[in-house]
Amino acid sequence: MSAFDLTGRRVLITGGAQGLGEGMARALTVAGARVMLGDLQADRAATVASELGAGNGSVHLDVTSEKSWTVAIDATVAQLGGLDVVVNNAGVEITGLLTEITVEDVRRQLDVNVLGTALGLKHGLRALRPGGAAGGGGAIINVASVAATIAFPGIAIYSATKSAIDRMTRVAAMEAGKLGYGVRVNCIYPGLVPTEMGTGLAVDMANIGLFGSPEEAVEAVVGLTPSGRLGEVQDMADAVVFLASDASRFVNGAGLPVDGGMGM
Repeated sequence: MSAFDLTGRRVLITGGAQGLGEGMARALTVAGARVMLGDLQADRAATVASELGAGNGSVHLDVTSEKSWTVAIDATVAQLGGLDVVVNNAGVEITGLLTEITVEDVRRQLDVNVLGTALGLKHGLRALRPGGAAGGGGAIINVASVAATIAFPGIAIYSATKSAIDRMTRVAAMEAGKLGYGVRVNCIYPGLVPTEMGTGLAVDMANIGLFGSPEEAVEAVVGLTPSGRLGEVQDMADAVVFLASDASRFVNGAGLPVDGGMGM
């Protein structure tokens, strides 16, 4: 059996209705896992879950809501028959120069990216630890960003939130280990991927005057990347499959760059 075989694993993934989350969900099911897509876009999540086939599901999930997390965890355990992996993928990015940021934009990114991941860690660990709703240990994978490791203009607040995810990942891994939860906690640092969010970022960079055009912004990113290209959804999805699998059984409290070398 391949170490990347996830047959029998049950996964809850946030932001799974589109973009990177959808790609991760598809890769996880190809590896044999069954997934629950947690997303605000309930209809879109249900469509994707249906496309993934029997045994998969979806649940409305607002990652900033304690109650919503409780409902999502309970629904996952009930429908999938347990829980082994939580992927905290949901996130938002609002481009802006530091001289032009608004309180509302800062709070939105903090709420979704930092609070949302913190609540995912809280409820994921509670469910996976001995005596929890699932109780068999497992893995939690957080999605940070190459923005946590480089100084790229126009995304200061987003970068700060992704740096916070990196720190929370490491502390969570230490707490889970010290308390005997049997849960590994890691994160990935995706590079720029031309999803709706990634393409929107390039457009925003041009709109605020940092680059002459979206194409110029993309060229700047590629120019900073030793691999010489943008990332692809599958690149990020494969990294999540690795961290969810037994191939990463001794990887814990780590941040895995999946950025083509951009953040080195």
